[in-house]
Amino acid sequence: MCEKTHEKKIAGVSKTVFTLGIVSFLTDVSSEMLVPIVPQFLKFVLGAPGHIIGLIEGIAESTASLLRVWAGYLTDRFGRPKLLTVIGYGLSTLSRPFFIVSSAWPQVLGIRFADRFGKGIRSAPRDVLIANATDDATRGRAFGFHRAMDTAGATLGPLLILLLVWLLMGKSSPEKIGAEHKNIYTIIFIAAAVPGALGWLVLMIFVPERRRTHSCTSPKGSEQFASISLKSGKPSKASLRKEEDESKVRFSDFDRRFKLFLAVVTLFAIGNSSDAFLILRARSEPIKMDFLTFLWVYVAFNALSAVVALKSGSISDRIGRKPVVLTGWLVFSLVYLAMAKITSPTGVWVWFIVYGAYYGMTEGALRAFAVDLAPPQLRGTAVGAYYTFTGAALLPASLIAGFLWENIGPAAPFYYGAATSFTAAVLLWSLVKTKSGSLEAKP
Repeated sequence: MCEKTHEKKIAGVSKTVFTLGIVSFLTDVSSEMLVPIVPQFLKFVLGAPGHIIGLIEGIAESTASLLRVWAGYLTDRFGRPKLLTVIGYGLSTLSRPFFIVSSAWPQVLGIRFADRFGKGIRSAPRDVLIANATDDATRGRAFGFHRAMDTAGATLGPLLILLLVWLLMGKSSPEKIGAEHKNIYTIIFIAAAVPGALGWLVLMIFVPERRRTHSCTSPKGSEQFASISLKSGKPSKASLRKEEDESKVRFSDFDRRFKLFLAVVTLFAIGNSSDAFLILRARSEPIKMDFLTFLWVYVAFNALSAVVALKSGSISDRIGRKPVVLTGWLVFSLVYLAMAKITSPTGVWVWFIVYGAYYGMTEGALRAFAVDLAPPQLRGTAVGAYYTFTGAALLPASLIAGFLWENIGPAAPFYYGAATSFTAAVLLWSLVKTKSGSLEAKP
């Protein structure tokens, strides 16, 4: 049994988790202010064609996905999660102001690459900080709180864009900001840089490094986090050899349960194409929802996601991660089935907002599930592998969705996603066994 944490509680979570929630809130405000603006900046100001915009985003997101397992490995190997988290957030924060002086799409590619490189480095070690600062019995609440704060930032970001555009252009929609309005893009880029910088400072000043100094017993019964016994002020050679051996990261140390979990969530991800297809569905015939209206839908979607994430994390501590994830995946399947059939803006309002419940139920619970199924010394690698496998699946998922859209019809990608997610839910229920009422999987 791991040693329990004794940090002061704020809003029901440890001070470290609360502070990391603030960091993610501020960072996501910054990030989500850029999400709807950067593609338009590329198209209307820099004149980048559609395939270049796709190339930039593809490279950026693939970079983030591929780096996460490596960052998790380094976290487990050296036991310095805060250091890597600071580097990751710092790289993203320092890259964003360069949008202000961008004059060609290769510069934007470099900025997006640096931004996502930072995200790839920070995600797994940040989750290790959360896990290490939390008792096993409240892990779901911690990850749910963090996800809720992250999503709250994602809700505020687009609202700030709407406010800035309204103040600078009256009632004009952001989609009408063209090359003659480059000064407006500059103001938005400056405004987006501020919360990101504040989040980085909060991380550096208020989040402590949590080294591997507490004792924790692995499922095999061996000590994985042994404190160094000191004799005459120096660690013994036996202690050093033991610590060096335990710091080695081996994928074979993961048991069958985690590998099955990883396989099933990857299958789900292969059916979970980019949300760009949901946006495209909303704005195409026969629905034709205008961009400004869809921004409000997006805000409502994020707001529901934040509320659900906060509640579902605590629920997963009581009934287990699997029922919560299964419910979220079934909601996903239902939403995709409905999105295949809708023909009006009302349907987009209803089902895209319900889609937020899926995110709220699954994003934090899946990260906590990955930690539950991993030995304590492999938490970083486990979360990193989860991020990398599901992120890498986004490319084939989107390619399949694009092929189905073009060759069968706009409804086809959503039927495919509904079927894949339902299949993944059945496999998770039947293959990844857990003890009734427990967070621990069966040996």
